[in-house]
Amino acid sequence: MDQRIPDAVLRYRRPLVVLLHVAIWTAAYAGAFLVRFDGTIPPAYLDWVYAAWVLPLLGIRMLAYGHFGLFHGMWRYTGQRDLIDLARATGLSTAAYALLVLFLGLRSFPRSVLVVEFMLTIAMVGGIRFASRTLFEASARVGKKVARRVLIVGAGDAGETMLREILRSMAGEVQPVGFLDDNPLKRGMKIHGVPVLGPIEGGASIIADHDVSEVVIATPSATGRDMRRILEAVSVHGVAVRTVPGLDHLIDGRVTVNQLRHVEISDLLGRDPVELDIDRISDMVRNEVVLVTGAGGSIGSELCRQVARFRPRTLVLVEQAENSLYEIHRELGRRHESVEIVPRIADICDATRLDRVFAEFKPGLVIHAAAHKHVPMMEWNPTEAVKNNINGTRTVADLAHAHEARRFVMVSTDKAVNPTSVMGCTKRVAELYVQAQAQRSATRFVTVRFGNVLGSNGSVIPLFREQIAKGGPVTVTHPDMQRYFMTIPEASQLVLQAATMGNSGEVFILDMGEPVKIVTLAEDLIRLSGLQPHRDIEIQFVGARPGEKLFEELSVSAENADRTTHAKIYIGRGEPRQYEEIRGRIDRLLHGIDNRDAAEVRAALRAVVPEYRSPEDGLEPETNKVIPLR
Repeated sequence: MDQRIPDAVLRYRRPLVVLLHVAIWTAAYAGAFLVRFDGTIPPAYLDWVYAAWVLPLLGIRMLAYGHFGLFHGMWRYTGQRDLIDLARATGLSTAAYALLVLFLGLRSFPRSVLVVEFMLTIAMVGGIRFASRTLFEASARVGKKVARRVLIVGAGDAGETMLREILRSMAGEVQPVGFLDDNPLKRGMKIHGVPVLGPIEGGASIIADHDVSEVVIATPSATGRDMRRILEAVSVHGVAVRTVPGLDHLIDGRVTVNQLRHVEISDLLGRDPVELDIDRISDMVRNEVVLVTGAGGSIGSELCRQVARFRPRTLVLVEQAENSLYEIHRELGRRHESVEIVPRIADICDATRLDRVFAEFKPGLVIHAAAHKHVPMMEWNPTEAVKNNINGTRTVADLAHAHEARRFVMVSTDKAVNPTSVMGCTKRVAELYVQAQAQRSATRFVTVRFGNVLGSNGSVIPLFREQIAKGGPVTVTHPDMQRYFMTIPEASQLVLQAATMGNSGEVFILDMGEPVKIVTLAEDLIRLSGLQPHRDIEIQFVGARPGEKLFEELSVSAENADRTTHAKIYIGRGEPRQYEEIRGRIDRLLHGIDNRDAAEVRAALRAVVPEYRSPEDGLEPETNKVIPLR
């Protein structure tokens, strides 16, 4: 309850509103006669007969206004919809009243009075409502200090909508000071009284001149390059930068204040929205039993979210980490009550435990996302990389074959291409085994390979954010280090799309777009924090870590990667190894693995993957030669 309004007024608000409208209608009726006769009404029209004719008008109008709910609205929130309803109710009641006058044969009634009365009613009723709103907004500002002075980037439709939303719902809290827009024709013009101050490039000086505390980027169609340019122009220490969602996330193209969010690094990546063949994915998943390994990881958990959207009969979450499994199980159970979500703690290297899970649920689709993926960590612990990434994959693949799953999808990495790390090499061996298994199984085995995903556990983004929060320095391995990036949802959606393709044994390669320099990523994150790189936060180059390449590759030349029917998915069909050969090599690799030192493990890996180059080789990896996707 609003304490500024007396209780008696609130108690009898509805009758008071009706009486006020009756008074306005009566005044408009009398005013129409005054206007018609230039302020002096002839005596003939002052007769009680004409005065009495206001009564049926009041009755008709009351019914019309009641029908459109005009006695129920809160005037402080009056807007365009209320004005439309007001015009409809007034027009309908005026038309009904005119028909009544004609039907009863009151031929001497001035017809122009009907038109003037209609316009006066609209003006007076609408005027008092908007006056009430204006007074309320003004009173809200009294005694309040404006918390934020906002500059809006983009004087288009989205910017105008955002300004209108701010003026409507944040009066007294936010003061819009102006727009930035590169269109010279808009320079100096005003939108709802707020001026277009200048181009985006002049953002920093305009922010300083107008004491701006927050910038809102209202350009939902902006590309990643556009967003980076805007961010560089408006990044000022202590000034928050927020943005509206992209066009693909807006409902009916409308922008609201509640949709405002901080600019994310994914906005600067600027990747196009993924277009999925929903029918094919739905046919694969709906009413199916789906098992996901590594269900609590960054990719695994998002794959579970995407799968649950298509309403499988049962979704089995296989995860070794108890807390991660608990979180994703709780989230999915809350969001998808119609889907049976089953959590199972299991190590993918534990064949006995995993066999029980497969026997219990008989999954038709197996998505294998479990892996050790941290490159330096696997250099320090190569035996664990071999056991988990190779033996674990073999275990899951063998069980998918033994229990006659229809499809098996393995999530792989660009680091498996011409590997220079233990992690990359173990993933390449896993790829080779999956391809070999495909030759002898009725199960459709495919591999999906992609690069880095933004914000995944153990990735560079969380590390940079932690370093920025501590005041720096931000550590980058090499000034030329670059990587391919995509968002976790995009990668997961494309994994599902690729799973619907092919016959068996293919390696599907996701189009990662253009590679991004890691130092550029660090600079962007510093700007997103409201700071300036190399001034507020230092960037230090600390040298490449063990096993790291300067440039990643997505395909080896022997795979002859080519386009599929999906614009963002390529297919590689390298010559697969024979099943018995690759299984024998893996058996020899695993034999006595716990008793081998790091050098021996790397040598054993090279016996399976001859193109693997490790630090012991003393060779520079072929990192400057990128095999293009065709």
